[in-house]
Amino acid sequence: MHSIEDALQQIQRGADEILVESELIKKLKKGQPLKIKAGFDPTAPDLHLGHTVLINKLRQFQDLGHEVLFLIGDFTAMIGDPTGKSATRPPLTREDVLENAKTYEHQVFKILDAQKTTVLFNSQWMGEMKASDMIQLAAKHTVARMLERDDFSKRYKSGQSISVHEFLYPLVQGYDSVAMKSDVELGGTDQKFNLLVGRQLQEAYGQEPQICLTMPILEGLDGVQKMSKSLNNYIGITDAPNDMFGKIMSISDDLMWRYFELLSFRSLSEINTLRQEVEQGKNPRDVKFLLAEEIITRFHDAESAANAQSDFIKRFQKGAIPDDLPEKRVSIEESSIGIAALLKMTGLTSSTSESFRMIKQGAVKLDGQKVEDKGLMLARSSEVIAQVGKRKFAKITIE
Repeated sequence: MHSIEDALQQIQRGADEILVESELIKKLKKGQPLKIKAGFDPTAPDLHLGHTVLINKLRQFQDLGHEVLFLIGDFTAMIGDPTGKSATRPPLTREDVLENAKTYEHQVFKILDAQKTTVLFNSQWMGEMKASDMIQLAAKHTVARMLERDDFSKRYKSGQSISVHEFLYPLVQGYDSVAMKSDVELGGTDQKFNLLVGRQLQEAYGQEPQICLTMPILEGLDGVQKMSKSLNNYIGITDAPNDMFGKIMSISDDLMWRYFELLSFRSLSEINTLRQEVEQGKNPRDVKFLLAEEIITRFHDAESAANAQSDFIKRFQKGAIPDDLPEKRVSIEESSIGIAALLKMTGLTSSTSESFRMIKQGAVKLDGQKVEDKGLMLARSSEVIAQVGKRKFAKITIE
């Protein structure tokens, strides 16, 4: 049995905001399992580690003995979430939604305990709702409140169109909380408005309002922009073990601690101990090995993680990377820099033309992997081990 203090510390871990924390404590003190809701619109079937920040928090609630309600928004996906969008989103077909939903279920159970998870579809109640019911629901919210939402406000002020059905999206998401009688709803920081609508609607329907817990958006491999497939700075949970390992090892030493907090299931005290060991001289690479091992074991298995680490080390040993690896810092004004210019700036080549020539010859490696694209761009805040030929090495930090 967990004490209220221990449970609260676990719930607070990595969270951006808990509204309202005093009410959460009251709910926890009742000593009964809480209904923890998180909704996912199945608009893309492949999850990356950024998506798992929220799912990890759900797993923590499960470990504390609470009931997870994993809501697949098959009804809302046919509206299209307007959050953060500057234009109306095209709705998905019913077939797209169901196909994507199957993939989501398969992937999330690599993290969640399937026995302690109830999967729901909001078409179960929204599909039964009559037009008169929808009008009554719409009457419980105002246009002024809707326009408080940042993206709606910007579009309204700039004269861009907002379709009436987009106003229905937060209402339907909020009504899901009423239908599910949720005690706590989780979402990314960009979902705060929608979560609060759920809280308000529960009160309007005579229910005890849910707690809104927002989780931060995870930075991608560049450490700057949010993890995104379109930005190609992501680690997919279906990536091959070796690819996953290489990507995790490519993150900066600072970003590593952010990933530990949001992606690892190690205790905070254990992570703090690792941080102290690094401050006292332990190689951060060895700590990053632990992070990579844990994540790959979660989405593949322990053997795959061990093999990926072994392969990673072998790739470096072939190049005989020296222990006293020279460290270079490069300051750039833009958000990224081309590989040829980077090699020249760090003295690994004498000119950009030599950089191109060495890349063509297959003599350039980043983190042990051969560079084949001479147009490769590296983002600010990234950290790489570069090798040119057999004897030139540098650990490069791009600032």
